[in-house]
Amino acid sequence: MIAYPLIEEEPAKPVMTQNKISARSVSFYYGAFQALRDVNIEIRENRITALIGPSGCGKSTFLRCMNRMNDLIEGARIEGTVLVDGVDIYDPTIDPVALRKLVGMVFQKPNPFPMSIFENVAYGPRIHGVKNRSELEDIVERSLKQSYIWEEVKDKLKQNANALSGGQQQRLCIARTIAVDPEIILMDEPCSALDPIATRKIEDLMQELREKYTIVIVTHNMQQAQRASDYTSFFMQGRLVESAATGELFTSPREKETEDYITGRFG
Repeated sequence: MIAYPLIEEEPAKPVMTQNKISARSVSFYYGAFQALRDVNIEIRENRITALIGPSGCGKSTFLRCMNRMNDLIEGARIEGTVLVDGVDIYDPTIDPVALRKLVGMVFQKPNPFPMSIFENVAYGPRIHGVKNRSELEDIVERSLKQSYIWEEVKDKLKQNANALSGGQQQRLCIARTIAVDPEIILMDEPCSALDPIATRKIEDLMQELREKYTIVIVTHNMQQAQRASDYTSFFMQGRLVESAATGELFTSPREKETEDYITGRFG
């Protein structure tokens, strides 16, 4: 268990969205190599924030800072502060495993476990202590419905998940992520291996999920960022160059580096 709650009981939310994640003066190192330089950003609750920039700019590193996935890399270290609902997630009393229940992650390549569709989705709840079969069945059905794949798989829940198409596997992985009731979903290029039809399904799903979850997506596809996100942040050489509402960033960027990137002059 987390040593103290990441989320405290709150009164009814106002209409204005709040900041869910705050990064303050975040720098990150892989050994001697500095991958992030003094990143400051606010991520809005129940909104989709896209992180864009050329390969190697630090956007995926920053994404993984938000659920401490980088802790698993030998020699990696972070400076600065990352807050979720005002709590420093790098505080020594925070349990990273419990944190990753709150902050789920969907990876670039669909990675279903080599087991049945049902067991893929039930895996997380089982790990976190749900043993009752009826309760597990309810969680699996709810998660698959939320991920808009229930109708496609409801009659073959015992089938191995690897038999699904790439797009179905990615939606299954999203169902697996939300089965443990996270509040934040991180997506690292979730559509890069998918065809346009499957990509559109994932983008439509993201719009539905943002009603309940805060979503941060890394994408190389600027059209996807424009279609799917509410806010966009542009990274370059480990720096956060600019962050703004998506429409504003793509039509009236403040920084020349941003304008050059989105117009194809470099990157």
